[in-house]
Amino acid sequence: MNTAWEVFAQVTVNGIAVGAIYALVAMGIVLIHKATEVLNFAHGDLLVLSAFSAWALITHVGLPFWAVVPLVGAGIGVIAYGLDAVIVRRIAGQPQFAGVMLTIAMAFMIRGAVSMGFGPESQSYDTPWTGQTSELGGVAIGNLSLVIMGVSLGIAAALWLFFRHTRLGVAMQAASQNQLAAHLNGVRVKRLNSLVWALAGVTAAIAGMFLAPLSLVDTSLWLITLKALAAIVLGGFGSLPGALIGGILIGLIEQYAGVYLPDGSRDIAPYLVLIVVLILRPRGILGDAHGRRV
Repeated sequence: MNTAWEVFAQVTVNGIAVGAIYALVAMGIVLIHKATEVLNFAHGDLLVLSAFSAWALITHVGLPFWAVVPLVGAGIGVIAYGLDAVIVRRIAGQPQFAGVMLTIAMAFMIRGAVSMGFGPESQSYDTPWTGQTSELGGVAIGNLSLVIMGVSLGIAAALWLFFRHTRLGVAMQAASQNQLAAHLNGVRVKRLNSLVWALAGVTAAIAGMFLAPLSLVDTSLWLITLKALAAIVLGGFGSLPGALIGGILIGLIEQYAGVYLPDGSRDIAPYLVLIVVLILRPRGILGDAHGRRV
């Protein structure tokens, strides 16, 4: 087995695993934007809150990882529901810039609350797969990376089935396409919007709990929002499948650049590719064309 091939295979798997996390965050942002036309810059800070909450429950309470996942996921979902129902709903009908500034303010408040409640120091915790590897085609692959890929693809499939084959999912789609028509047909649009926020919050929580063991439990995890936004634009703004594809591509580009290109390339390569895509195909990979004459 060629050593260069082994390195390439491991980098590819790591890129897909990290990209799957970006995709989860991107899908949550897309869900909220499609439903409420609010670009939620606080999404990454819900991820930070979930990571610190999982760390506290695992290290201080002693709960196993699989017990923590549903607890933290449900808790972040409730918080996200409340953010929309209590705060974001009040600016309905206002310019989109108002929503941007409001979610940025919420992001700083959540981040500050996390620092005050858990401390500013970076933390870490293990999962049942930490340090374990499996051999695939003669290449050693971290089990945690494989689990992350499986969980992310499972969530993407579950969201697709939910929106295609459940009454609630169809109602959410209808409300996102035309809120007035949905309301006239008996859909409780405001409650559905809050449920979309809750659903997006759960995806952020799962992303945070699986991302933290790969890096550290740190407030800087909110920066994943920037990677997720790049994934959204690359995949096609407003497209859930596009967010999935864009997230994985950003993860792969990032990992390849970190290994095969000069130092510092890892941080800029995804955005260079993004600029090229925007120039050649402004709507992204799976986005709809919305041209404007100037």
